[in-house]
Amino acid sequence: MLKGIIRGNVVSTRKKEELVGAKFMEVQIIENGTITDKYLIAIDSVGAGIGETVLVTTGSSARLALSNVNAPCDAVIVGIVD
Repeated sequence: MLKGIIRGNVVSTRKKEELVGAKFMEVQIIENGTITDKYLIAIDSVGAGIGETVLVTTGSSARLALSNVNAPCDAVIVGIVD
């Protein structure tokens, strides 16, 4: 699991049918408490917004965080850090 800060939205005019309605967010990764220059795109499953610190799961377990387990995704936002 990764920790990061949401830096922006990603707009897609065309996407796979399984991803229609999904909100894509740009996440800047935090490692060992330090903000890095690494970014990833993740599907938001919790309603997070820009500037919030979030938890991101990646890999095959990311699909299980969505209601459609057949959606082709590699990163999903699964929590907002208080």
